[in-house]
Amino acid sequence: MELKDLMEQENLHLTKLNDLIKKSIDEEQLISAKLIELEHDYELSIGQKVADSVAEFGGSWTFIITFFSILFTWIIVNIWFLKNSFDPYPFILLNLVLSCIAAIQAPIIMMSQNRREDKDRRRSRGDYMINLKAEMEVRSLHDKIDLLLTEQMQSLFKIQNAQLDLLNKISKALEDKVAK
Repeated sequence: MELKDLMEQENLHLTKLNDLIKKSIDEEQLISAKLIELEHDYELSIGQKVADSVAEFGGSWTFIITFFSILFTWIIVNIWFLKNSFDPYPFILLNLVLSCIAAIQAPIIMMSQNRREDKDRRRSRGDYMINLKAEMEVRSLHDKIDLLLTEQMQSLFKIQNAQLDLLNKISKALEDKVAK
């Protein structure tokens, strides 16, 4: 085999490897695009938006400070400023209002938590897909490297044989010259 043929064969191997790498990059982009679509396909209903807003406000310092301010004001107004208070000392109306707030707020917060759990589940599924893709890519890379090493070893043996043939020809030509 001539050296020119070996060089062409090596270029062919490099082209194959380059094509495999391009294909892998394209597939990765496709999986990333699918994950982005999964994340954005999920439209929120009005109830879900309200539940998220209530849960966000109910878990904030603004709510806690406002809530305690209203409680404190309610108690002070009913004890000191009103002679005929609308809610006397055991604050039965205040307890009723607080129970109603808790009864309404708890299920709304639970709806929001369930929706977030669903979102986390979808995100986890996406992470699993990415990890699975990474595992497949690692295996594919191992196969590609093994193939490349095998082809390179064969190519190196062919080049070595071609070099030995050339050395034998040169040696023979030198022997013929010395013999003349």
